[in-house]
Amino acid sequence: MRKRQAKKRPLLPDPKFNDQLVTRFVNMMMWDGKKSVAFKIFYDAVAIIEEKKQDEEKTGLEIWKDALSNVMPHVEVRSRRVGGATFQIPMQIRPDRKVSTAMKWLISFARKRNEKSMAQKLAAEILAAAKEEGAAVKKRVDTHKMAEANKAFSHFRF
Repeated sequence: MRKRQAKKRPLLPDPKFNDQLVTRFVNMMMWDGKKSVAFKIFYDAVAIIEEKKQDEEKTGLEIWKDALSNVMPHVEVRSRRVGGATFQIPMQIRPDRKVSTAMKWLISFARKRNEKSMAQKLAAEILAAAKEEGAAVKKRVDTHKMAEANKAFSHFRF
């Protein structure tokens, strides 16, 4: 085999919460290699969540993790050509892809919001996702609906 699968590089946990998932999120949010700026945005967002949260027993980080798990899709549709026709085939998603998809959706829908700063946008999107609402959760629901609608083609799985 000439093309080997790329080795997974170990991620350093972030300085404040000592969590690798946070580092992964910040790496996705980062633009132009400005990691310290991305970390500041994330920590500010968590601080805003701490101020705005309703239930007192959860920390800002736990609310972020809840939001992430609420956005995570479990099935997605993949295109497959079968005899000249293209079918949308529902497939299970690998665990690491679930996480990265959820992160991408959270970040992209946070960027599209219209609050003042990125930290405020991110905080608002995370709080909405934690309450099972917001654009990122809607995206997950739509993805699941699409998979449900195309369940008839699931026998074409590869």
